[in-house]
Amino acid sequence: MTALCVRGLAARKLLQRLAMSLLFAAVATGALAAEPIVVRLDQASLLKIPDRATTVVIGNPLIADLSLQPGGLAVITGKSYGATNILVMDRTGAVLTEETVEVRGPTDKTVVVYRGIQRETYSCEPNCEPRITLGDTQAFFNEALNTAATRNTQSLAAGAGSAH
Repeated sequence: MTALCVRGLAARKLLQRLAMSLLFAAVATGALAAEPIVVRLDQASLLKIPDRATTVVIGNPLIADLSLQPGGLAVITGKSYGATNILVMDRTGAVLTEETVEVRGPTDKTVVVYRGIQRETYSCEPNCEPRITLGDTQAFFNEALNTAATRNTQSLAAGAGSAH
């Protein structure tokens, strides 16, 4: 076995070359992962799709959904907490890009009320009102969901009535 003893400037140059080699190896193998696309629950984000794309696959559509738009854009909507991936492929099945999507909680002003194991979430911008949030007690969640559905139905009916 041969021992290598390098001192001073030569040692520093050797370490720099070693560090650069390791960096290039990491980049070449993909060890330096791209930042994930962060989407807030119940919000949307845009993603540019490569021109040659013919197929887009969502790893777990329960976490995020994707809707293709004209001009090579896709709208990613956060549906549930967690992480998933998006694969974009060309006609031959070659992967053009793979992106990680992280769905995180809301950033609006919320108040969470706990009563034992029961949880209720309120959106407080500007006044506190029930918010439809995953993980809330089922009765509270369903009541907030039904209220929103009723308001939506009434607004659609009012809009249809004003069209005449």
